[in-house]
Amino acid sequence: MIGNTATLIDGKAIAAGMRKDVAARAAELSDKGWSPKLVSLSVGDVAAAELYVRNQQKSAESAGVEFEARNYPSETSLEQLTGIIQGLNADPRVNGIIIQRPLPDHIPVKTLQKLVHPLKDVEGMHPASIGNIVYNDLALGPCTAVAAVEILKTLPLDMEGLNVTVIGHSEIVGKPIAFLLMGLGATVTVCHHMTRSVAMHSRAADAVFVAVGKPGLVTGEMLKPGCAVIDIGINRVDGKTVGDADFESCSQVAGWITPVPGGVGPVTVATLMSNAVLATEMQMNHYRDAYARSEFD
Repeated sequence: MIGNTATLIDGKAIAAGMRKDVAARAAELSDKGWSPKLVSLSVGDVAAAELYVRNQQKSAESAGVEFEARNYPSETSLEQLTGIIQGLNADPRVNGIIIQRPLPDHIPVKTLQKLVHPLKDVEGMHPASIGNIVYNDLALGPCTAVAAVEILKTLPLDMEGLNVTVIGHSEIVGKPIAFLLMGLGATVTVCHHMTRSVAMHSRAADAVFVAVGKPGLVTGEMLKPGCAVIDIGINRVDGKTVGDADFESCSQVAGWITPVPGGVGPVTVATLMSNAVLATEMQMNHYRDAYARSEFD
């Protein structure tokens, strides 16, 4: 299909719409004395996470969510961080906890994610949050996975029976995307490094999600004409940020494609803010129920 150019999916516009909705809900919560507040934790060299923290801070401000960035020295022990997270879990003024990656080698990220209370897990990384997706019970889902599926939902495609190929099966992106899509009625194929012919699966798909971290992995000849391409990859090549899809060739075949940057990224940050407000609502109701019970005990 020569000459066809895919419609660019504007992640920034989708994110702006989400932030507007989040700001209205945050204002409502503030009126009830529950102003949403996020605390971001980074450990050691902050340069790698700095851009993410800055984007989160900006997005939080525009969504009416308070944002506090805390940085701890690289020699901070797991015991100390455990105490810090437990303190934040117990603080009713803090509604969400974000653990910035990368972490120093002596701090296992999964251990920290398990320490965050599920009601404050705005990143959707706690095993309970991930597990709920299997039951199609999405409260606080992993932000990137939720954002990628939200983007697909903005397109004029019928989710029921839609053939989707997900390339990449990580615990926090690929697998949750597959479960979220199955919950919407899609037929999902998941490809990974042991898949014999990724192209065979991707050519049959009405929508292709790719999240592997390999620039140019998906090319136009691997796509069905008119399909949707949701590119979640973030790679640096010759000083430029590119995705996992070869944009040039894919945009000649696909019907819709997310740019990198400006596609999934902004929607992921907006999803984090949406989770912050949802977490605050859940905590408010939780406290209300707890105190309502104690009054009549």
